[in-house]
Amino acid sequence: MKFSSKVQKCGLSPMRKFHPYAVAAEAKGRNIYHLNIGQPDIETPKAFFDAVRSFDLPVLEYAPSPGVPALIEAIRDYYAALDMHFAAEDILITNGGSEALQIAMNCILDDGDEILIPEPFYPNYNTMARTCGAVIHPVSTSPEEGYFYADRRRIEAEITPRTRAILVTNPGNPTGTVLTHEEMEMLVDVARQHDLFLIGDEAYREFVYAGEPLQSFGEFTHAAENVILIDTVSKRFSACGARVGCLISRNRELMAHAMKYAQCRLAVPTLDQLASAALYQVGPEYFAAAREEYKRRRDTVVRKLQQIPGVVCKCPKGAFYLMAALPVDDADTFQQWLLEEFEDHGDTVMFAPGKPFYGTPGKGKNEIRIAYVLKQQDLERAMDLLALGIRAYQQR
Repeated sequence: MKFSSKVQKCGLSPMRKFHPYAVAAEAKGRNIYHLNIGQPDIETPKAFFDAVRSFDLPVLEYAPSPGVPALIEAIRDYYAALDMHFAAEDILITNGGSEALQIAMNCILDDGDEILIPEPFYPNYNTMARTCGAVIHPVSTSPEEGYFYADRRRIEAEITPRTRAILVTNPGNPTGTVLTHEEMEMLVDVARQHDLFLIGDEAYREFVYAGEPLQSFGEFTHAAENVILIDTVSKRFSACGARVGCLISRNRELMAHAMKYAQCRLAVPTLDQLASAALYQVGPEYFAAAREEYKRRRDTVVRKLQQIPGVVCKCPKGAFYLMAALPVDDADTFQQWLLEEFEDHGDTVMFAPGKPFYGTPGKGKNEIRIAYVLKQQDLERAMDLLALGIRAYQQR
């Protein structure tokens, strides 16, 4: 049987590819500390579940393809509180931020096109681009410089005749990098000067740890035709299972094209949308507590990593991830070894190997991504296991 060339160019998620080895390790009685998947353990606000319980219509109908009006209005109010003002027509509700990204790419990328993305990047961007027949053109960074990329000359040097868009995650997954307002302004100007779309994946906007105001590329109204925002309730409200996100742009032609895909997939689940609308009633104290908890966890991970000889890791400024270079020959081999051969009092640890987060061949081989989403006691243990594992691996 013949399969599409596009799907054959796609890879498996590096966050989940070691699942079979984890299952085998657990079958042997091992307890695994998971640092590999960004599933928050912060409680989902009760407003979500209260809204589900109070649903009493006799028929669970299709939602409108653009989204439930109550949710669209809740999102408009959220942005208005940040002094960003969108019309209802600027917002399209999607099945998580992932569908918003896929729809955006489907609207702007063709076979042979390129999308410029700083590396390391969220690996599923690769799959999204390849299903459009496009490829990621990476902007290279390094652990030694803290994965910095926001340099105009560096970015413009990578623009080619096939470049159609720049995509940045801010705050960053997997690096935790946070752009300054001036750096965001520079990226907007580059996009305008080169007639490119600028996609801002802002799923982690609330999670910044130096007291910065919340930022968005939506602030730059003079670039209305260029800017596309990706947003979601998944991380903000610790509601990953709701699968509710949105695509936002003031570019009406883009949104008209996006509606074709929205109508093709019919609708986002009605009940999840209504419950997600209720989440936007949550007060600032929820985010203040979440930020403080993640900051404490970040500090623990960075402190522990810096105690391991040979590790290269700069302190991330946002999200709940970090990348680090380890003193091992190959992070994939090391992870498999941790699951198959290593244990300490019945415990071992998982991370996401770094190579699939890169577009440049050969990069990221000894790097890992850590999601610091475990409670403090478990995180301390997981980092101790990583240190013990590195030492044992080096002494084989």
